[in-house]
Amino acid sequence: MNLTPEQLVCVAMTNPVNAALMTRLPLLGVDQCMLTAGCLFQAVWNQRSHLPPAFGVKDYDVFYFDKDVSWEAENEVIVESRRLFEDLGVNVDIKNQARVHLWYAERFGRPYPQLLSVKDGIDRYLVAGTCVGLSTETADVYAPYGLDDIGLGLLRSNPKTPQPDLFVNKAKSYQERWPWLTIVGVD
Repeated sequence: MNLTPEQLVCVAMTNPVNAALMTRLPLLGVDQCMLTAGCLFQAVWNQRSHLPPAFGVKDYDVFYFDKDVSWEAENEVIVESRRLFEDLGVNVDIKNQARVHLWYAERFGRPYPQLLSVKDGIDRYLVAGTCVGLSTETADVYAPYGLDDIGLGLLRSNPKTPQPDLFVNKAKSYQERWPWLTIVGVD
């Protein structure tokens, strides 16, 4: 299936949580705000699998970028987002991409470069085709590797994040929920 940005948005918005988030996220007033990751691409996989749009979505990832890299500044946004989304009954995981490098190594045991934008963060997902975001300001889709892998159900390692062990674990976890997905480039 050749997936267009318009089709991705249309399918992703069949999940009422995504639609609510896209409506409310601008109220946070944060820069470069994007809804990203599984809540978008998994809706496509769910449609193909005849599953509800929110099936398998563990959390709703939101990235933004603030040059104030203090924990206090990010925490203010987290607290405000909890208030703004509490009626949705889901976990909204909102992260300032400007400060990920400050905590990543301690949490995951691997170094992480300093990011210069939200797109830099999306570019680093382990599975290339899952590098996708939807701007809350413009409703534009950002997909540096295109959308074909999502539409075709192909899981390949992201060349910007060559971590084979983590990639295989992530890809297999997707394949457990959507068995028709194909892992590419792993022996």
